[in-house]
Amino acid sequence: MPERIYNFSAGPSTLPEEVLIQAAKDIVNFNNKGMGLIEMSHRSKDFIAVVDECEANLRELMKIPANYKVLFLQGGASMQFAMIPMNLLAEGKTATYLNTGVWAKKAIKEAKLFGKVQVAYSSEESTFNHVPKDSDYTVDPASEYLYFVTNNTIYGTQFPTMPKSEKMLIADMSSDILSREFDITPFGIVYAGAQKNMGPAGVTVVIIREDLLDRAPETLPTMLKYKTHADNGSMFNTPPCFSIYVVGLVLKWLKKLGGVAAMEKINQEKAAILYNAIDATDFYRGHAKAGSRSNMNITFNLPTPELEAQFIKEATAKGLDGLKGHRSVGGCRASIYNAFPKAGVEALVGFMKEFEKKNI
Repeated sequence: MPERIYNFSAGPSTLPEEVLIQAAKDIVNFNNKGMGLIEMSHRSKDFIAVVDECEANLRELMKIPANYKVLFLQGGASMQFAMIPMNLLAEGKTATYLNTGVWAKKAIKEAKLFGKVQVAYSSEESTFNHVPKDSDYTVDPASEYLYFVTNNTIYGTQFPTMPKSEKMLIADMSSDILSREFDITPFGIVYAGAQKNMGPAGVTVVIIREDLLDRAPETLPTMLKYKTHADNGSMFNTPPCFSIYVVGLVLKWLKKLGGVAAMEKINQEKAAILYNAIDATDFYRGHAKAGSRSNMNITFNLPTPELEAQFIKEATAKGLDGLKGHRSVGGCRASIYNAFPKAGVEALVGFMKEFEKKNI
C-alpha cells in the first residue's frame, strides 16, 4: 500500500486513517454478518443501531438538548438553502441574511423565491475577506430568523464567535461543525454537509428545534418537510447508509480524542503554525483579515499567479495535495479540518520556507 499523502482538499476531505481502515473492513463484512454494511437493509436492527449510536454520540459531543431533532438527510447543504425558507419563511414574511461568501449568496438567492430577504451585511466588495461584528449590521425586527455561514471555505474566513441576536439563528456549519464548542440553544437550525469535517459526501446533518417542525405550509411536498423526516427517524425513504455509518465512526474517533473541546485546542494550534509562517514574510499574503481568519481553511497568495502555479505543482509532487485555491479567488488554500494531522501542517510550512528561498 503506497504511503498516504497530505490531503489539503476543501472537501471531500481528509478522514482519520483508523476510520478508513475500519470502514474498508465493514464494507465487505459488517459485524460478522457475512455481508457488507452497504448491502444491509436500512430497516434491519443492525443498521438502526448504527443510526441510533451516531445520533447519541453527536448529541453528546455537541450538547444538543432533547427539544432538538437530529436528521440525516440527502441533497447536500445546497438542498438546505431552499428547504429552510420553504419550511420557515411563509409568503410575505422576512428573513435576514449575512452575505459572507459564495454559499451565503446561493442561500440568499433561494430564500428570495419564498419570502422577503434582508441582506443586512455583505463583504462582497472586499472579495469576502472578513466577516462582520454584531455592531456592523442591524436585523430587521420583522425577521423570522438570522441566517449566516459560520466558516467560508473559499475565502478562509470564520466567525470567531457566533452572532448574537434577539432573533432565532440559523447556520450553515458545513465546514467547521465539531471543530469548536458553541451554545446551540439560540439556534433554530444548524446544518452541515458531512464531507468537510464529519465524514464522506452523501449525508447532510440537520439539527432542528422541535417547535419549528409544524411551521411548514400544507402545500409543501412531503419530502421537503422537516417534519416528515423527524417523524420517521430519517427513514421515510432509504437514507445514505454508508455515509451515516462513517460519520458514526468519525464521532467515535472524536470522542476518543477528548471531544470537541480537545479538538478545538488542536485546531487552534494547527492554524497558528500556518498563519505564523504566512505572517513572518512578505512572500506569502493571507487573504482573510486578522480577526476573521478561519482555523479550517487557510487562504494565501504568492507574489504572482505564475509563482502560485509553480508552488502548487511542486507541493503536489512532494505529497502536499489539494492546495489550489478556489477558481473564484485564486491563490492557494490549505484546508486543515479536524482529521488533518499536525504533521501535515508542519510539512507544508517546511516546504513554504524552501520555496521562498528558491524564488525570492
